Amino acid sequence: MSASGPSFQDVVDLVELIKSSSSFNEMRFRSGDLEIELRRGTGALPTPPIAGPSVEQAAAPQPTRDPTPAAEPLKPASPPDTPAATTEHKGITINSPMVGTFYRSPEPGAAPFVEPGQEIAAGSTLCIIEVMKLMNTIKAECAGKVVEVLVDDAQPVEYGQPLIVIEPR
Repeated sequence: MSASGPSFQDVVDLVELIKSSSSFNEMRFRSGDLEIELRRGTGALPTPPIAGPSVEQAAAPQPTRDPTPAAEPLKPASPPDTPAATTEHKGITINSPMVGTFYRSPEPGAAPFVEPGQEIAAGSTLCIIEVMKLMNTIKAECAGKVVEVLVDDAQPVEYGQPLIVIEPR
């Protein structure tokens, strides 16, 4: 975020973070004269008054609409707090629990956490999903063999997107 406040993309990123996380139901953010309140729910919420821009911010372009409709319920692609979901391939598909960037290794140039054909234990680290500079470790829910890694390193992923297929033991 810049010194003059969050950009429109920063606001969109905050909305995506809330939508993709099962840990948040409500968030409030304040930067200068800008105040943002986000709530997760199934019904429409009353629209709170929005503070106007300060004199310094008046020249900056302002968003003209809410990036997400308040009345649209969130539909999880997998059960909350668990990235495992479907059995489309030859095993269990681990889906992304959030929107972010997929990383196969802990740092650039390092060996990947897992490779196809590799045997893993329950709780083994499979990958990292970066969301707004926060690194989120995705762990295996069961022991087994990695069948396929479905996403290339450093690629953006969506909530519920298949990442890795594991054949359970």
